[in-house]
Amino acid sequence: MKQEDEDLDSLVRKRIRALRVAQGWSLEELANRARLSQSSLSRIENGRRRLALDQLVTLARALDTSLDQLVETATDDVVTSPMIDGAHGQMRWPIKADPGMTVMRQRITDPPPDNPARMRAHPGREWLVVLSGTAVLMLGHRRFRLEANQAAEFPTMMPHALGAERGPCEVLGIFDRDARRGHQRDDDDSGTSD
Repeated sequence: MKQEDEDLDSLVRKRIRALRVAQGWSLEELANRARLSQSSLSRIENGRRRLALDQLVTLARALDTSLDQLVETATDDVVTSPMIDGAHGQMRWPIKADPGMTVMRQRITDPPPDNPARMRAHPGREWLVVLSGTAVLMLGHRRFRLEANQAAEFPTMMPHALGAERGPCEVLGIFDRDARRGHQRDDDDSGTSD
């Protein structure tokens, strides 16, 4: 077996055990859920039994994950550097998320736009949590003031914009797949963002 195959094999075994332990399950409980014998599961976790694709699929289901996530080998950096958008007074830290969702931490310094024409609307749904400072969410003709630790959820088909009140604020925004696409198109078209 090649070194990288051995590394993946070891990683998958560690993930199986870690996911089982995180659920608080014994070997017996996961074995029952995966319809394997307890000794087979023990040998899989300890590297004394070959990993078979059909068993990996069954284990992934039993552990409430996907086969892709179980065997993922991404070696992306853990630490991310901020992306600075000086023109719009924003600093963003991209955060990895589920393929259907995007999580973005933003530092916002500008107030929300006064002109409703600068609000955006697109398919999807968005959630945000204010981490520090005070954010102002413009949603249609309504204005919401959000303090630290407050959250908002809204459909992005409603014209919306986000800004800061009396100094910078930091927010954690979560976008579903459609909202993320809408923001990417808007950014590509105009260079602006929420």
